[in-house]
This record gives sequence, C-alpha cells and structure tokens, in this order.
Amino acid sequence: MRKVYGMLCILMVLCLGCQWQLKPSSVDTDEQRVCIQRYDRIESLYLTTGDYSALQQMNTIYPTQTRMLIEDVLRLGRVNDRDINSKFLCYFQDSTLQAMLEEVQRQYADMDDINKELSSAFKRLKKELPDMEIPEVYTQIGSFDQSIVVDNHTLGISLDKYLGADYPFYIDHYTAEQRAMMVRSMIVPDCLSFYLLSLYPLPAKHQSKQARDQHMVKIQWVVNQMMRQQVFISDKVNAVSHLMKSTSSLNIDRLLRCAE
Repeated sequence: MRKVYGMLCILMVLCLGCQWQLKPSSVDTDEQRVCIQRYDRIESLYLTTGDYSALQQMNTIYPTQTRMLIEDVLRLGRVNDRDINSKFLCYFQDSTLQAMLEEVQRQYADMDDINKELSSAFKRLKKELPDMEIPEVYTQIGSFDQSIVVDNHTLGISLDKYLGADYPFYIDHYTAEQRAMMVRSMIVPDCLSFYLLSLYPLPAKHQSKQARDQHMVKIQWVVNQMMRQQVFISDKVNAVSHLMKSTSSLNIDRLLRCAE
C-alpha cells in the first residue's frame, strides 16, 4: 500500500509540475509559454520522506538536472558513486534545510506568475535575437548555494535563494544589499541575466574587473528592456541607455558582443 501511495504522489507531482496544454499543431513555437518544470517538487518529496520512487523519477526523468545538482551545486560527489543517494538524503536532514524545504513548497506552491513573466520576457528577447534558443527552465532546491545554473540551454532556478529579504537564515548570513535581491520578483531578471551571460561570455582577453563590470551593466540594461521596467538602476546603466539611443546602428547583439 505504501508503494502505491508513493507512486501516486509522484504522478501528482508530475501532473502539477508543468501547467500548460500541449498544442503543437496549432501554436507556433515562439508563441508557446515557457514551461517551468517543477523538479523541486520531486526533489523535496525524496528529501522529506525518503520515497525511493521519487529518487527514481529524479534519475530517469531529470538525469541532467540531478547530475548538476549533486555534482556542481551541492558538490557531494559523482552522481554514480555507490553511496551518493544516502549522502544526498542525509545532507538535507539538517533542521535548517528541512525548514527551508517546507518554506520553498509553501511560497512556491503556485508559479503561474513567474511562468507568464518568463514567457513574455523571452518572447521579447527572441524578437531581438532570432537565433537564440529559448531555454528549458526548471526549479530545484540547493543549500543556499547558487541562485541560477545554466548548462547547454537549460536554466535551473534554485528556489532556496528566493525566499524573501526577511527570511531568518538570510538575515544571519547575507548583507542587506544581498537580501534585497533574494526575492521572488528577482527570479525572472536573474534568469535573463545568467542566460544572456552564457550566450555572450566575456572573451578571455577582456577579463579585467572593469571589463567584467561593464559587460554586466550592458546585460542589466538589456534585462531592463525585456522586463519593461527599471530592475537595475545605476548611472552606468543610464549611460548604456544613452549610448543605445544615440547610436541607431547598435542593436542588442552588437552591444553584447562589443568588449569595450
């Protein structure tokens, strides 16, 4: 009976994980909504109950996401290590992490607003960059490590980094400036920023702090345009805005390719 219950939980998680209707014959690819895959729900089910069927789903349906989480985000070892599953489960038995798992599921029970915002932003970006591939987006839960991970046109959102500026763990471990960015409203801007950075990495020969800062300012300006709001506000961002208005031949692609 317990095994059947576990499988039913997984089926419910998968059904809720991607809230859209597939209409490949009638909807143009560019018009489709971004579908956030709720990998975090299956992950949380395993980490809070030890349900083996949830672990199987992680490894069979989301093998790339699971590898990146275990190897690159948590750095627990290789995904095929003999004891990696028990190590992964034990790691999250810490009371702080268990409380965080519960809070993530509470705050992000519904992500329709983020789905819609991501869809609109990437639709605008696709118009500016026609050759760009819209990423596959999923949610995960780390241990207060990286906020966004990008790999080969997949984009992972670590929801544990967006629990609000007043989340108790944040207050004890992050500055007020950092906590101001660890909020729900920053998920979409961060997704755009990190994905653009993966598409337009700064050349190796231009890796000075000044060059990196200027490159990020350009990305921030682009994100503001795609969000249709001033998410990032600074004199340097304003300078990029003035440059784009005064240079008619300069588009987003050229802006981000320019190392100056």
